[in-house]
Amino acid sequence: MIEDNIEQLRQNISLALEDNSESAITRVIDGIGIAELANLLESLPSQQRDLIWPKINPTLLGGVLLETGDEVRDNKLKELDTDTITNIIESLPDVDDQADLLLSLPSEKLVSILHTLDTHKRERLESVLSYSENTAGGLMNLDQVTIRADVTLDVVLRYLRIRGDIPDQTDQLFIVDRHDHYLGALYLADLLTNDLEALVQDMMRTDIDAMYAYISDTEVAREFENYDLISAPVVDEQNKLIGRITIDDVVDVIREEGEHSIMSMAGLSEDDDMFAPVITSAKRRGIWLGINLLTAFLAAGVIGFFENILEQVVALAILITIVPSMGGIAGSQTLTLVIRGLALGQLGSSNYRSLIKKEILVSILNGLVWALIVATFSIIWFENFNIGAIIGIALIINLIAGAFAGVLIPITLRQLNIDPAIAGGVVLTTVTDVIGIVAFLGLATLILS
Repeated sequence: MIEDNIEQLRQNISLALEDNSESAITRVIDGIGIAELANLLESLPSQQRDLIWPKINPTLLGGVLLETGDEVRDNKLKELDTDTITNIIESLPDVDDQADLLLSLPSEKLVSILHTLDTHKRERLESVLSYSENTAGGLMNLDQVTIRADVTLDVVLRYLRIRGDIPDQTDQLFIVDRHDHYLGALYLADLLTNDLEALVQDMMRTDIDAMYAYISDTEVAREFENYDLISAPVVDEQNKLIGRITIDDVVDVIREEGEHSIMSMAGLSEDDDMFAPVITSAKRRGIWLGINLLTAFLAAGVIGFFENILEQVVALAILITIVPSMGGIAGSQTLTLVIRGLALGQLGSSNYRSLIKKEILVSILNGLVWALIVATFSIIWFENFNIGAIIGIALIINLIAGAFAGVLIPITLRQLNIDPAIAGGVVLTTVTDVIGIVAFLGLATLILS
């Protein structure tokens, strides 16, 4: 249903753009939410984006930019002058969102905009900008409600009434001492359903751990998932409360990680513009095509070592692609499993060996089954028992190698600070191609020569 609505929206805006009707364009985008506007911008060529952008409500521009991918956002920010960007940033209510937008700017423009802000706003922004955007500190919002432990619930309620409002996604109030050290949390549900004469210190939860500002956003997302959190406090090294993270920011992290995993398998980035210039897209993809070509030449070079046996036995040339292909598929299954385990923190030095053992046993079982099937088919086809035996044994060898490589490659790449989702597939393909060819043609050389 949502996809149908988005497609209908694209069709409507395309018709309005074809008619070159400003009023029609305005009618289409009026009433559309921020997420839909961002999706619309990303799904249109740059020329059409330029026609839509001026028609968007100025109060929505910041949110729209935050929802778009990095490349689309960066390109649009390059076109805007400093005053316009400053107005867009000030229209965003949350400091973490303001910081995200500022981080998309070149350094000189970022500094220039910071100097235009009043001291209070600048200090709040600088406190968030001091942390990497991929950490809890980079995700946090500075708007939270803090209370003392030695007051009654009635005092807290009166304090909230005086405030008049509370930040969005507030499900708990944070308790701090007079030096702002984090002590615990009081859920709003407990505040509203208990005796108003009770003290906060008797009702507060001390088992709700704060998140340190320097932990990764992936770990933050994992904590939110494990404990079903809506918000969480963030503290510095001295355990001082400096902000909070809310579920809406964590959802963005989870979505970005999912997109990253999918796009990385093809050597692309989740932030790439779908309608980027042809030359730009060709350069990006050309790099990975070149890497793949090198691996193909390596496999071809290995085949060249067995040129004599291939000339003697035509059946080998016909069957040669089967073993590398089967090993590659088996290895990819293991590789995907391991990358997921690493991302979720389910895999570490304590269970590497157990996983390797399990995956090898799986590959042996699958190898025996499929080796028997392929060997039988090859014997019937070529009426040669040796050909069947060669391909069957080679298949088992390569499936085991694929499983072994599928575990070791992402683990090794992670230790080298290389993203296994990007480089793992290329390395695995090379390994299974080379081992599969060597096993198949090597056995053929030994048996048939």
